[in-house]
Amino acid sequence: MKLYYSPGACSMAPHIVLREAGYKFDAEKVDIPNKKTAGGDDFWSINPKGYVPVLELDNGEVLTEGPAIVQYLADKKGNTTLAPANGTLARARLQEMLNYITSEIHKSYSPLFSDATPEATQTERKAYLHKRYDFIEKILAKRRH
Repeated sequence: MKLYYSPGACSMAPHIVLREAGYKFDAEKVDIPNKKTAGGDDFWSINPKGYVPVLELDNGEVLTEGPAIVQYLADKKGNTTLAPANGTLARARLQEMLNYITSEIHKSYSPLFSDATPEATQTERKAYLHKRYDFIEKILAKRRH
């Protein structure tokens, strides 16, 4: 397997799962602004969406989107504590949180990385993110992890 990643991007989660599960894999850094891999390949040809993470499977297929990748890796490993079994309420809760992080947190950071974003918008986005993190903190405080 090969994980296409970019430092500081959401490809960190699949990278952690690959390591925690003990998978053997290669990692290739992607220059996201220029859409080039460290090896010089056109990243658009690997992922037409143009962003990481991308997991290239041993059969050459590629899997994109962090929540799909981490669940695939956990399921493929089998008996693991990485993810609850499919069909359980616990698994639905995992999917619920992965989707919440993707939709409410991850994409909310985008304006903070643009020099063109007005200061007022950046301030509003930071306040929005603080509320979302408070929500997650309340959930995690009730659980042992």
